[in-house]
Amino acid sequence: MASSFQKSGKGVSLRELSKSNVFTSKLPADPAFETPEISHRAPREALGPRLVRGALYTFVRPEPAEKYEILGVSPKALDDLGLASSETTTQEFRALVSGNEFPWDQSTGGIYPWAQCYGGNLKGGNCTLQDLWLVVLCILLTNGSGSWAGQLGDGRAISLFESTNPYTNVRYELQLKGAGRTPYSRFADGKAVLRSSIREYIVSEALSALGIPTTRALAITLLPRSKVLRERIEPGAIVTRFAESWLRIGTFDLLRARGDRDVIRKLATYVAEEVFHGWETLPSVVYSNNSQPSPAMDNPSGYAPKSEVEENQGLEENRFTRLYREIARRNAKTVAAWQAYGFMNGVLNTDNTSICGLSMDFGPFAFMDNFDPQYTPNHDDHLLRYSYKNQPSIIWWNLVRLGESLGELIGAGDQVDHEEFVKKGLTESSAPAVVERAEKIIEQTGKEFKAVFLSEYKQLMRRRLGLQTDRETDFQDLFSEMLDMMEALELDFNHFFRRLSNIPLSDIETSAQRTEMASIFFHNEGFDSVSLTEAAARERIAHWLEIWRTRVLEDWDTDNDTARQMSMKSVNPSFLPRGWILDEVIDRVERKGDRDVLGRVMQMALKPFAEDWGLDGEEERRFCGDVPKFKRAMMCSCSS
Repeated sequence: MASSFQKSGKGVSLRELSKSNVFTSKLPADPAFETPEISHRAPREALGPRLVRGALYTFVRPEPAEKYEILGVSPKALDDLGLASSETTTQEFRALVSGNEFPWDQSTGGIYPWAQCYGGNLKGGNCTLQDLWLVVLCILLTNGSGSWAGQLGDGRAISLFESTNPYTNVRYELQLKGAGRTPYSRFADGKAVLRSSIREYIVSEALSALGIPTTRALAITLLPRSKVLRERIEPGAIVTRFAESWLRIGTFDLLRARGDRDVIRKLATYVAEEVFHGWETLPSVVYSNNSQPSPAMDNPSGYAPKSEVEENQGLEENRFTRLYREIARRNAKTVAAWQAYGFMNGVLNTDNTSICGLSMDFGPFAFMDNFDPQYTPNHDDHLLRYSYKNQPSIIWWNLVRLGESLGELIGAGDQVDHEEFVKKGLTESSAPAVVERAEKIIEQTGKEFKAVFLSEYKQLMRRRLGLQTDRETDFQDLFSEMLDMMEALELDFNHFFRRLSNIPLSDIETSAQRTEMASIFFHNEGFDSVSLTEAAARERIAHWLEIWRTRVLEDWDTDNDTARQMSMKSVNPSFLPRGWILDEVIDRVERKGDRDVLGRVMQMALKPFAEDWGLDGEEERRFCGDVPKFKRAMMCSCSS
């Protein structure tokens, strides 16, 4: 499966790939191992778990693997990194993805592997004025708004270097997950099991292929001599993964908890200048009289330029406010895509919420089978905290925690760069006004988050339903009724859209045709419900199909129905890596020695909208077909 660079003969070697260490050169290091030389001279066991203060990372090298087997490499990931496909056969590439070698010029120091330090909050109650007061004064940890997990960090992830694609100029941070203990491993072993590594390897690339912002996976490497104890003894593995940044809301959480106000400012500046490519790229806004954000029609990724009257309602937007809003907007778009495609992360603590709005840290994730808004794939989530329906509110809750961490900066308004404020922060007399202003900004950003989320969600759902224009009635008449119908009739969420894509409008012109067509949405075993008869189910689907057909005809001429179907198929996947498929792949790779199935499933994941992949036809049909009855809505643990 050749990518665009590979087809054109492009792609550089790993040695030629431009590498950097901007993160470690601009942010504070662990004072116990302040330079690569100090870390490299230290015994590997000295780099184990402990509290790390006043730092955002520790220099730490991977643990070398005695024996390894590269199970798979994503061709799309190679493409996006700018690497030649032939590079995967080189000893340098093999040594890198197994953790046995990493770039470092000992004569000059320079680039050296590191693990990030961060904390985490678990969703709890609401933020209060008193909480924010404590935050902006940098006095105490805000404990009342959730369960504080303390120092977490990269317990089994080690970043090797940043690389810049020579063709796109995009910079990524390359990382090994499962390469050994770090100061942030706590009581764990720093390893990852094959089971969870296969899941992350596939879903990272699958989400990217769907157009959902995500971290990526380059390679998966089996460590056959690494035996890891989780629920059972399992083989270990390493996922080589990459992202534009691995920073998360939990990074700010830990700094806030420790009162590191100077480092919060430094980190926020780094995010704006190095991750988001400059303060000038961040959104500005015109606030109307009712204080609602006003989108710029010619700039869908941002808002209209600020007007002369910038201080409407005392918001006094400064550059840190704009940074906060950008992070909120990115996360709003990502969670909208999750909801539109029925994807659930399973664990959305603040340490699993990306500053860039990326899907990340894949544990008990899943794609929706039968539509159930209460469904959570995490079998430890007894309160359904991270269920499908709760994901947007959970992400916003996490963003409020970020607002608390940035509270002093965003609440300071135009005083944010005054020398006295930079050095000493707030005084007792200035704090109340800053708190009030920060709370208003967080509240206003909440409105923006909701507006961006709904706009993105509606746009994606319209595309999935084959619509080209916006109608106010779509949300209620089509989206809501469709989801209620799916839930009541226990219909498969993603199969519904793909099968709808295959229906010519000429086949559902009459009531009888629509009633007959309704059966294509049922499972293979037929319709089975204790509350409805099959006739009633057919009637409900037929009624919705009538509304949908009428609405589609407002946007498409009947002569263009084939184009409409093609448009729908381009956004409605025929293949998704469902839980039951991943379980089968894991079993075949781990227990039966079937290595080829992993490559085939990856090919399908990278082209989710295809009709066929030219592989094993029977296997393709089975993986794209009905989910086996007793394997629907599977759940799994966080352990990996």
